[in-house]
Amino acid sequence: MTRTGFLGSIGRVFMWSFLLALVVVVAYPLLWMVLNGFKTNAELFGNPFALPVQLNWENYTLAWNNGVSDYLTASVLVTVTSTVATVFISAWAAYGLTRVRMPFGATISGIILGGLMLAPAVALVPLVRMFQAMGLYNTFWALLILYTAFRIPFTTFLIRAYMIDLPREIDEAAEVDGASRWTTFWRITLPMCKPIIISTVILHILFAWNEYLFAMVFTSGTSVQTLPVGLTSLMSRHGTDYPVVFAGMVVAALPVIVLFFACQRYFIKGLSEGIGK
Repeated sequence: MTRTGFLGSIGRVFMWSFLLALVVVVAYPLLWMVLNGFKTNAELFGNPFALPVQLNWENYTLAWNNGVSDYLTASVLVTVTSTVATVFISAWAAYGLTRVRMPFGATISGIILGGLMLAPAVALVPLVRMFQAMGLYNTFWALLILYTAFRIPFTTFLIRAYMIDLPREIDEAAEVDGASRWTTFWRITLPMCKPIIISTVILHILFAWNEYLFAMVFTSGTSVQTLPVGLTSLMSRHGTDYPVVFAGMVVAALPVIVLFFACQRYFIKGLSEGIGK
Protein backbone atom coordinates (compact mmCIF):
# COMPACT_ATOMS: atom_id res chain seq x y z
CA MET A 1 0.00 0.00 0.00
CA THR A 2 1.32 3.41 -0.96
CA ARG A 3 1.73 6.21 1.56
CA THR A 4 -1.17 8.13 0.00
CA GLY A 5 -3.45 5.09 0.23
CA PHE A 6 -2.40 4.47 3.83
CA LEU A 7 -3.11 8.08 4.81
CA GLY A 8 -6.47 7.85 3.02
CA SER A 9 -7.39 4.72 4.99
CA ILE A 10 -6.40 6.40 8.26
CA GLY A 11 -8.52 9.41 7.32
CA ARG A 12 -11.56 7.24 6.59
CA VAL A 13 -11.15 5.36 9.87
CA PHE A 14 -10.88 8.63 11.75
CA MET A 15 -13.93 10.07 9.96
CA TRP A 16 -16.12 7.02 10.64
CA SER A 17 -14.95 6.90 14.25
CA PHE A 18 -15.85 10.56 14.68
CA LEU A 19 -19.28 10.07 13.07
CA LEU A 20 -19.98 7.00 15.22
CA ALA A 21 -19.03 8.93 18.37
CA LEU A 22 -21.29 11.78 17.26
CA VAL A 23 -24.20 9.38 16.76
CA VAL A 24 -23.69 7.96 20.25
CA VAL A 25 -23.51 11.44 21.80
CA VAL A 26 -26.73 12.53 20.08
CA ALA A 27 -28.74 9.30 20.19
CA TYR A 28 -27.88 8.04 23.67
CA PRO A 29 -29.71 10.77 25.63
CA LEU A 30 -32.84 10.14 23.52
CA LEU A 31 -32.60 6.38 24.04
CA TRP A 32 -31.98 6.88 27.76
CA MET A 33 -35.08 9.09 28.00
CA VAL A 34 -37.23 6.52 26.17
CA LEU A 35 -36.04 3.60 28.31
CA ASN A 36 -36.53 5.47 31.59
CA GLY A 37 -40.05 6.32 30.50
CA PHE A 38 -40.87 2.61 30.83
CA LYS A 39 -39.35 2.09 34.28
CA THR A 40 -40.79 2.31 37.73
CA ASN A 41 -39.48 4.93 40.11
CA ALA A 42 -37.59 2.27 42.09
CA GLU A 43 -35.88 0.96 38.94
CA LEU A 44 -34.90 4.47 37.86
CA PHE A 45 -33.30 5.39 41.18
CA GLY A 46 -31.83 1.91 41.62
CA ASN A 47 -29.97 1.88 38.28
CA PRO A 48 -30.83 4.65 35.84
CA PHE A 49 -28.63 3.16 33.11
CA ALA A 50 -30.07 -0.37 33.16
CA LEU A 51 -32.78 -1.68 30.85
CA PRO A 52 -36.33 -1.71 32.26
CA VAL A 53 -37.45 -5.03 33.75
CA GLN A 54 -40.71 -4.70 31.82
CA LEU A 55 -42.34 -2.05 29.68
CA ASN A 56 -44.42 0.00 32.09
CA TRP A 57 -46.97 1.69 29.80
CA GLU A 58 -48.77 3.11 32.81
CA ASN A 59 -46.32 6.00 32.85
CA TYR A 60 -47.55 7.14 29.46
CA THR A 61 -51.16 6.80 30.56
CA LEU A 62 -50.49 8.89 33.68
CA ALA A 63 -48.64 11.53 31.68
CA TRP A 64 -51.41 11.65 29.07
CA ASN A 65 -54.15 11.98 31.67
CA ASN A 66 -52.24 14.61 33.66
CA GLY A 67 -52.30 17.28 31.00
CA VAL A 68 -50.03 16.04 28.20
CA SER A 69 -53.04 15.46 25.95
CA ASP A 70 -54.11 19.11 26.39
CA TYR A 71 -50.57 20.39 25.93
CA LEU A 72 -50.15 18.28 22.80
CA THR A 73 -53.43 19.56 21.34
CA ALA A 74 -52.45 23.17 22.04
CA SER A 75 -48.99 22.67 20.50
CA VAL A 76 -50.39 21.03 17.37
CA LEU A 77 -53.00 23.76 16.91
CA VAL A 78 -50.60 26.67 17.40
CA THR A 79 -47.80 25.04 15.38
CA VAL A 80 -49.95 24.13 12.38
CA THR A 81 -51.78 27.45 12.14
CA SER A 82 -48.67 29.59 12.65
CA THR A 83 -46.72 27.48 10.15
CA VAL A 84 -49.35 27.91 7.44
CA ALA A 85 -49.66 31.65 8.12
CA THR A 86 -45.91 32.28 8.29
CA VAL A 87 -44.95 30.32 5.18
CA PHE A 88 -47.83 31.68 3.08
CA ILE A 89 -47.24 35.33 4.03
CA SER A 90 -43.47 34.98 3.65
CA ALA A 91 -43.76 33.28 0.25
CA TRP A 92 -46.14 35.96 -1.00
CA ALA A 93 -43.80 38.68 0.30
CA ALA A 94 -40.77 37.00 -1.30
CA TYR A 95 -42.65 36.77 -4.60
CA GLY A 96 -43.42 40.49 -4.48
CA LEU A 97 -39.81 41.38 -3.65
CA THR A 98 -38.35 39.27 -6.46
CA ARG A 99 -40.99 39.42 -9.21
CA VAL A 100 -42.74 42.79 -8.88
CA ARG A 101 -41.00 46.05 -9.68
CA MET A 102 -42.09 48.41 -6.95
CA PRO A 103 -40.76 51.72 -5.68
CA PHE A 104 -38.52 51.44 -2.63
CA GLY A 105 -38.38 47.67 -3.05
CA ALA A 106 -34.87 47.49 -1.64
CA THR A 107 -35.91 49.60 1.36
CA ILE A 108 -38.92 47.37 2.04
CA SER A 109 -36.70 44.30 1.80
CA GLY A 110 -34.26 45.85 4.25
CA ILE A 111 -37.02 46.68 6.73
CA ILE A 112 -38.37 43.11 6.60
CA LEU A 113 -34.94 41.59 7.07
CA GLY A 114 -34.29 44.12 9.84
CA GLY A 115 -36.87 42.22 11.85
CA LEU A 116 -34.19 39.56 12.34
CA MET A 117 -32.41 41.98 14.65
CA LEU A 118 -35.32 42.31 17.09
CA ALA A 119 -34.84 40.08 20.11
CA PRO A 120 -38.14 38.68 21.45
CA ALA A 121 -37.15 39.36 25.07
CA VAL A 122 -36.78 43.09 24.36
CA ALA A 123 -40.41 43.37 23.19
CA LEU A 124 -42.03 41.37 26.00
CA VAL A 125 -43.28 44.24 28.18
CA PRO A 126 -44.98 46.30 25.42
CA LEU A 127 -46.38 43.14 23.84
CA VAL A 128 -47.93 41.97 27.12
CA ARG A 129 -49.60 45.34 27.63
CA MET A 130 -50.79 45.48 24.04
CA PHE A 131 -52.26 41.97 24.12
CA GLN A 132 -53.96 42.62 27.45
CA ALA A 133 -55.53 45.79 26.05
CA MET A 134 -56.72 43.88 22.97
CA GLY A 135 -58.13 41.01 25.04
CA LEU A 136 -55.80 38.48 23.41
CA TYR A 137 -53.70 37.62 26.46
CA ASN A 138 -53.86 33.93 27.43
CA THR A 139 -55.42 32.91 24.11
CA PHE A 140 -54.30 30.89 21.11
CA TRP A 141 -54.40 34.10 19.07
CA ALA A 142 -51.57 35.58 21.12
CA LEU A 143 -49.17 32.74 20.31
CA LEU A 144 -50.36 32.55 16.69
CA ILE A 145 -49.67 36.25 16.11
CA LEU A 146 -46.32 36.20 17.91
CA TYR A 147 -45.01 33.04 16.26
CA THR A 148 -46.04 34.33 12.84
CA ALA A 149 -44.76 37.89 13.23
CA PHE A 150 -41.36 36.98 14.65
CA ARG A 151 -40.66 34.30 12.03
CA ILE A 152 -41.76 36.15 8.90
CA PRO A 153 -38.41 38.01 8.43
CA PHE A 154 -36.29 34.85 8.58
CA THR A 155 -38.68 32.80 6.45
CA THR A 156 -38.97 35.59 3.87
CA PHE A 157 -35.18 35.79 3.72
CA LEU A 158 -34.86 32.08 2.90
CA ILE A 159 -37.66 31.94 0.32
CA ARG A 160 -36.53 35.18 -1.33
CA ALA A 161 -32.99 33.80 -1.69
CA TYR A 162 -34.44 30.77 -3.46
CA MET A 163 -36.80 32.73 -5.73
CA ILE A 164 -34.15 35.17 -6.96
CA ASP A 165 -32.60 32.67 -9.37
CA LEU A 166 -35.85 31.21 -10.69
CA PRO A 167 -36.17 32.00 -14.43
CA ARG A 168 -38.31 35.07 -15.05
CA GLU A 169 -39.20 33.78 -18.51
CA ILE A 170 -41.75 31.45 -16.92
CA ASP A 171 -43.55 34.38 -15.29
CA GLU A 172 -43.48 36.31 -18.55
CA ALA A 173 -44.89 33.35 -20.47
CA ALA A 174 -47.68 32.97 -17.91
CA GLU A 175 -48.45 36.68 -18.20
CA VAL A 176 -48.65 36.40 -21.99
CA ASP A 177 -51.12 33.53 -21.55
CA GLY A 178 -53.31 35.82 -19.44
CA ALA A 179 -52.44 34.49 -15.99
CA SER A 180 -52.80 36.90 -13.10
CA ARG A 181 -50.09 37.51 -10.52
CA TRP A 182 -51.94 35.30 -8.06
CA THR A 183 -52.30 32.45 -10.57
CA THR A 184 -48.64 32.67 -11.49
CA PHE A 185 -47.60 32.66 -7.83
CA TRP A 186 -49.91 29.84 -6.75
CA ARG A 187 -49.66 27.49 -9.72
CA ILE A 188 -46.18 28.13 -11.10
CA THR A 189 -43.75 29.85 -8.71
CA LEU A 190 -44.82 28.16 -5.48
CA PRO A 191 -44.54 24.58 -6.85
CA MET A 192 -41.06 25.43 -8.15
CA CYS A 193 -40.09 26.45 -4.60
CA LYS A 194 -41.12 23.12 -3.08
CA PRO A 195 -37.71 22.28 -1.50
CA ILE A 196 -37.32 25.63 0.29
CA ILE A 197 -41.00 25.67 1.28
CA ILE A 198 -40.60 22.27 2.96
CA SER A 199 -37.39 23.48 4.65
CA THR A 200 -39.07 26.59 6.02
CA VAL A 201 -42.05 24.54 7.18
CA ILE A 202 -39.78 22.20 9.15
CA LEU A 203 -37.78 25.09 10.60
CA HIS A 204 -40.92 26.87 11.74
CA ILE A 205 -42.36 23.68 13.22
CA LEU A 206 -39.15 23.15 15.21
CA PHE A 207 -39.35 26.74 16.44
CA ALA A 208 -43.05 26.74 17.37
CA TRP A 209 -42.95 23.25 18.89
CA ASN A 210 -40.03 24.06 21.22
CA GLU A 211 -40.65 27.77 21.87
CA TYR A 212 -40.77 28.50 25.59
CA LEU A 213 -40.50 32.24 26.31
CA PHE A 214 -43.67 33.46 24.61
CA ALA A 215 -45.62 30.36 25.66
CA MET A 216 -44.65 30.91 29.29
CA VAL A 217 -45.35 34.66 29.38
CA PHE A 218 -48.54 34.83 27.29
CA THR A 219 -50.38 31.73 28.54
CA SER A 220 -51.45 30.72 32.03
CA GLY A 221 -54.22 28.16 31.59
CA THR A 222 -53.77 24.44 30.97
CA SER A 223 -56.00 24.51 27.89
CA VAL A 224 -53.74 26.98 26.07
CA GLN A 225 -50.31 25.96 27.36
CA THR A 226 -48.03 24.28 24.85
CA LEU A 227 -45.80 21.30 25.53
CA PRO A 228 -42.62 23.11 26.69
CA VAL A 229 -44.51 25.03 29.38
CA GLY A 230 -46.82 22.11 30.09
CA LEU A 231 -43.92 19.74 30.71
CA THR A 232 -42.51 22.21 33.23
CA SER A 233 -45.85 22.14 35.00
CA LEU A 234 -45.86 18.33 34.82
CA MET A 235 -42.43 18.23 36.44
CA SER A 236 -43.61 20.45 39.29
CA ARG A 237 -46.58 18.12 39.95
CA HIS A 238 -44.64 14.86 39.54
CA GLY A 239 -41.22 16.00 40.69
CA THR A 240 -40.47 12.70 42.39
CA ASP A 241 -42.09 10.50 39.73
CA TYR A 242 -39.49 10.92 37.02
CA PRO A 243 -40.64 8.07 34.72
CA VAL A 244 -43.94 9.90 34.16
CA VAL A 245 -42.01 13.05 33.29
CA PHE A 246 -39.78 11.11 30.88
CA ALA A 247 -42.87 9.63 29.27
CA GLY A 248 -44.24 13.12 28.70
CA MET A 249 -40.94 14.19 27.15
CA VAL A 250 -41.04 11.24 24.75
CA VAL A 251 -44.56 12.18 23.66
CA ALA A 252 -43.36 15.76 23.08
CA ALA A 253 -40.27 14.79 21.06
CA LEU A 254 -41.69 11.95 18.94
CA PRO A 255 -43.80 13.96 16.42
CA VAL A 256 -40.92 16.29 15.49
CA ILE A 257 -38.43 13.43 15.14
CA VAL A 258 -40.78 11.53 12.82
CA LEU A 259 -41.45 14.67 10.77
CA PHE A 260 -37.77 15.46 10.34
CA PHE A 261 -36.83 11.96 9.20
CA ALA A 262 -39.78 11.90 6.79
CA CYS A 263 -38.78 15.21 5.16
CA GLN A 264 -35.02 15.35 5.69
CA ARG A 265 -34.19 14.97 1.97
CA TYR A 266 -36.20 18.07 1.02
CA PHE A 267 -35.02 19.89 4.14
CA ILE A 268 -31.32 19.58 3.32
CA LYS A 269 -31.88 20.29 -0.38
CA GLY A 270 -33.96 23.39 0.25
CA LEU A 271 -31.55 24.88 2.77
CA SER A 272 -28.47 24.21 0.65
CA GLU A 273 -30.02 25.69 -2.48
CA GLY A 274 -31.70 28.59 -0.69
CA ILE A 275 -28.75 29.73 1.41
CA GLY A 276 -26.22 29.02 -1.34
CA LYS A 277 -27.88 31.40 -3.78
